[in-house]
Amino acid sequence: MKNFLGITCLMLLLGGSGSVLASGGGAALQSAHVDLSDTASLQRGAKLFVNYCLSCHSAHFMRYNRMARDLGIDEKLLQKHLMFAGEKSGELMKVAMSTEDGERWFGVAPPDLSVIARSRGADWLYTYFLSFYEDTNPSRPFGVNNLVFKDVGMPHVLWKLQGRQVPVYAEDSHGKKHIERLELKEPGTLSADGYRRAVRDLTNFLVYVGEPAKLVRYGIGFWVLLFLAGFFLLTRLLYREYWKDLH
Repeated sequence: MKNFLGITCLMLLLGGSGSVLASGGGAALQSAHVDLSDTASLQRGAKLFVNYCLSCHSAHFMRYNRMARDLGIDEKLLQKHLMFAGEKSGELMKVAMSTEDGERWFGVAPPDLSVIARSRGADWLYTYFLSFYEDTNPSRPFGVNNLVFKDVGMPHVLWKLQGRQVPVYAEDSHGKKHIERLELKEPGTLSADGYRRAVRDLTNFLVYVGEPAKLVRYGIGFWVLLFLAGFFLLTRLLYREYWKDLH
């Protein structure tokens, strides 16, 4: 089933001002090490996306059957594990919540995530999913904040997997406090390494959704390089043969 917290999701990148492009936080980005050739990772990422994101955020440039074909997912498995609301396999991956409901409940409709990885970058997304922490400030509607996106307006929908993190503060030379690191206060269902792998899988999937043709290009690229290598060898042999006669 889709996670209940997904229903309460605000915009993934919605800050306190409601601007999708607002930035914040000063955390150093961590490398996601995405690998679109890792089909198993993409399949796991698809499952996370459907269960934790699709209640609020659509990917309306992607069709279920296209995803299944690209990621090697059997039609029966697709229907059983990735489609829960009676969708047809040829339909687009649209959110169940209407735009009107999103605007009425949250003030703004949650954005589509089809190209979020191209907009923000894989490393940004990966670090963002790792950087939620508890914030008891009354102004925080869901009691969390994020190092990468300060005053983010969405809940930490993956908290059951990661657990709850709290900030550890330090003072600079001027006596001003800043967050030095995050510390796990309450463990989740996954280990720290397990959660990192899950976040990598989700990021990997979002990168794929942003440009599914990459998988095709990678496949074609191998044969193009093989052809060029063979053509170079043939050209080299012809070159040597030609100059042999001239000497």
